[in-house]
Amino acid sequence: MQAILHCGPFRLGLDRPLVMGIVNATPDSFSDGGRHFGAAAAIAHGRQLVGEGADLLDIGGESSRPGAQPVSTEEELRRVLPVIEGLGELGVPISIDTTKPEVMRRAAAAGAVLVNDIAALRTPEALEAAAESGAAVCLMHMRGEPGTMQAEPFYLDVVGEVHAFLAARVAAARAAGIAPERIVVDPGFGFGKRIEHNLALLQNLGRFAGLGQCILAGVSRKSMLGQITGRPVGERLAGGLAAALVAVRNGARILRVHDVAATRDALAVWAAATGQGETG
Repeated sequence: MQAILHCGPFRLGLDRPLVMGIVNATPDSFSDGGRHFGAAAAIAHGRQLVGEGADLLDIGGESSRPGAQPVSTEEELRRVLPVIEGLGELGVPISIDTTKPEVMRRAAAAGAVLVNDIAALRTPEALEAAAESGAAVCLMHMRGEPGTMQAEPFYLDVVGEVHAFLAARVAAARAAGIAPERIVVDPGFGFGKRIEHNLALLQNLGRFAGLGQCILAGVSRKSMLGQITGRPVGERLAGGLAAALVAVRNGARILRVHDVAATRDALAVWAAATGQGETG
């Protein structure tokens, strides 16, 4: 697995787990119910997350929660571009969470240095847009699409099938001119998967190291935690921290989270107790 992730001009060392803070510039996020909707609120939240120790910020203008409805390119751009521009002066790499090639291009021009795509650059022209941007890319596995992905998802071998999909998308990205140092993979916890699928992926995350790419894990506040603990979305912090540490133990190098300060504390204790590197 690569030791450094190239995000535009940024070079991010992967000798310790990195924390990616989530900035939802949407009115219908599953995790915060639109609490940070609007540019001013989203920018303030991003600043707070950097203050708490976020290594990267992931900005999204279209909800990908189960059952979510798509938004137009124009509306997504209206939501995210002011946030990207408003957070650019912080000196922290900014990721754009989108599936749309035009949003990728405009976001990169505004300062985004990572394209986080739940569709793994399968949208027509997305590969080309990401390759030309010079940004890093995160290729995520999703069975179906947000509106229907949780309607009876089925796998014969979830780990093998997700691994094969990501291997194919990494190959496609490299063929499009995206260097390995710019590629991250994400098994897509909660995206077209039942709890048994999510747990199998978490337990076998180390299998994905064979792809040779940085692994991102996004388990923060997910429904799988609610199914395990019985907690509503606003009370899943403890479960999310436990899942995050399992992900790190099994090879994750980037944690995509809502609760940055608590995650950094958990990682600090993990590092001190295991001797597996500094987290500062």
